[in-house]
Amino acid sequence: MSEKIQKLREILAEIFDLERASALLGWDQQTYMPSAGALMRGYQSGTIDRMAHDMATSAALGKLLDDLRPTAGSLDPDSDDARLVRVAALDFERAKCVPSDYVEELARVAAQAFPAWAQARQSSRFSVFQPYLEKLVEMTHRYVSFFPPAAHPYDVLLDRFEPGLTTAEMQAIFKPLREKQVALIKWIATAPQVDDSCLHQKFDTQAQWDFGVHIITKIGFDWNRGRQDKSAHPFTVSLSADDVRITTRMNPDYFGDSLFSTMHECGHALYEQGFAEGLGRSPLGNAASLAVHESQSRMWENLVGRSLSFWRYAYPALVTSFPQLKGVPLTTFYKAINRVQPSLIRTEADEATYNLHVMLRMEIEIALLEGTLAVKDLPEAWNSRMKDYLGVTPPDDAHGVLQDVHWAYGELGYFPTYALGNLISAQLWETIRAQIPDIEAQIEAGKFDALLGWLREKIHRHGRKFAPQEMVRRVTGSGIDAAPYLRYLETKYRAIYEG
Repeated sequence: MSEKIQKLREILAEIFDLERASALLGWDQQTYMPSAGALMRGYQSGTIDRMAHDMATSAALGKLLDDLRPTAGSLDPDSDDARLVRVAALDFERAKCVPSDYVEELARVAAQAFPAWAQARQSSRFSVFQPYLEKLVEMTHRYVSFFPPAAHPYDVLLDRFEPGLTTAEMQAIFKPLREKQVALIKWIATAPQVDDSCLHQKFDTQAQWDFGVHIITKIGFDWNRGRQDKSAHPFTVSLSADDVRITTRMNPDYFGDSLFSTMHECGHALYEQGFAEGLGRSPLGNAASLAVHESQSRMWENLVGRSLSFWRYAYPALVTSFPQLKGVPLTTFYKAINRVQPSLIRTEADEATYNLHVMLRMEIEIALLEGTLAVKDLPEAWNSRMKDYLGVTPPDDAHGVLQDVHWAYGELGYFPTYALGNLISAQLWETIRAQIPDIEAQIEAGKFDALLGWLREKIHRHGRKFAPQEMVRRVTGSGIDAAPYLRYLETKYRAIYEG
């Protein structure tokens, strides 16, 4: 058996290498590639993705997994080998449903759709992106058709990003969450509004960059194994645990856009940098799911980065970097960065309204998949839902339907993981506070080692060994649950708006 396990590792390592080479091409396209390179980049990405898919669905890999499944049951179920066989078998069964020529075509189409999206967003003209998105939605329908019928076609998309979770289960989690968040927002609307004028002034972009670098260095980002660049939409790409790349963006009129994006992506990177060494070049050297991944980024961005404890530590350095904040009391600044106000842009949304942005996108994706919404009608549908959900109407496409990059890559089914990540982050935070009772005092003192060490031990090092619900249950004692997040919001925002 040991020889077959070793052979399995060798095959999976080569697949991993090809997948990360494709990721590198994607990172380059969003950062440094000349705009005219999109067509050829599409062919390059398509070739590599097809090669990886051919290996991932090969008869040799299937035969090896068939040989290993019966004997894998005799291993310690939590061992790397047992988990590797289980995860590899799941990936193989999913991958073999999808034709190689489809994988290659999707890579080509997405490589051309991204610059079209960027151009459309810059000019605020959805019509520029529309034909590419129509093609990607058509390809999404084809993707769903490759799989056995599910209770809902959206299940097939969701399973790519949040394995094991169904549309019905997700909607059951979101329904009470939405109702209670809407009730909280309505209560906040009756209270005197927080003044956040101190945040909306000119902030030197280089100083923003430098302050963000200072903060993520302090909380644990390893610059020997990572780097940061600029992009239109912040993202993280991992080529290995020793090469994790993040991006951010600068807004000269609002420093928080850069800082909180930087902390968010750093949370993703810390997770990637924390995988156990033995999981490298294998399917286990990935996150448990995108929701678990998002729990890490949202934790550092919000539960840490927007906390009073954090700013008791970081505010003096911020004022040094931006003297225009001198004279602004810490409590005023803290309330300002936590102001609740329905807004247009998801990535700039406050914690109390953020999930509504996600649910809006999820409903649009489901409608596109069910055929009850056409791509050409997306701007109108988007604006209508924004008015219904948040009481605001985008003035143009750039601030509306074109603000997110995900659809340019054909990633329908991705958005729900953002809200699920919020829920998991709060569940983890309640457990952290119980197991590290002085965590707020440590953060206030600028000490983040205990927090990062806890996350490394409980979450990061395991990579994808455990399914997401299993991972959450092992650490917190329950599956994904909205109650801790709702408690967090109620406690935090009633204190801010009643104080």
